[in-house]
Amino acid sequence: MIITGTMNLTRTRDRGNFYCPTCRINQPYRLRSRRPYLTLYFIPTVPVGGAETFVQCDQCKDCWDISVLELDRGAQQAIAEEVFCDQAVRSAILVVLADGVTTEKEVLALQRIATRLYERPVDREELGQLCSIAMQNRIQAKNYVLTVSRRWDSAQRSRALQAMFLAATAEGEMGQAQIELLAEMRDILEMSSHEYEASIELALAWESV
Repeated sequence: MIITGTMNLTRTRDRGNFYCPTCRINQPYRLRSRRPYLTLYFIPTVPVGGAETFVQCDQCKDCWDISVLELDRGAQQAIAEEVFCDQAVRSAILVVLADGVTTEKEVLALQRIATRLYERPVDREELGQLCSIAMQNRIQAKNYVLTVSRRWDSAQRSRALQAMFLAATAEGEMGQAQIELLAEMRDILEMSSHEYEASIELALAWESV
């Protein structure tokens, strides 16, 4: 009986130092390549696809496209901030969608939240596209935040919670689903009672500006 299959082989091609967008400081990295091979009796024999090259941080183990090596620190921070804003807005949208109903007040609140985070006007069309993607993919807020918040620092966790709180209270009172969801967010974001309460107070001050 001939046993065949495939496996990925990963090799380190180079080493150096770079500004890691996750660690937010300079860290050593490995430039690695990964390529699938056909195996015969579990032994790699013939390559069956092109090599994928990527950068891996030695500290946090996150992987990045090799273009990360060409960006300066300022450019990387700007990109990281844009990614965070996308994630915070999507988190707020998912909180609104948690009860299955979206009202005009909630839409207006999401526009204000997105405009504040992006520091530019966000129209209904752009917001609608984000909502449609969330609805089509049937993403749950807690699962989404659990995944993306691993790269957030404490200030970003606070800003994201503020956005979610303002989205949840757009109608003046929160529904039961949103009350339970925000309570879960405290644990998901690993916030102390003081940090959680301080974030809510900042959200209230944000809304009054």
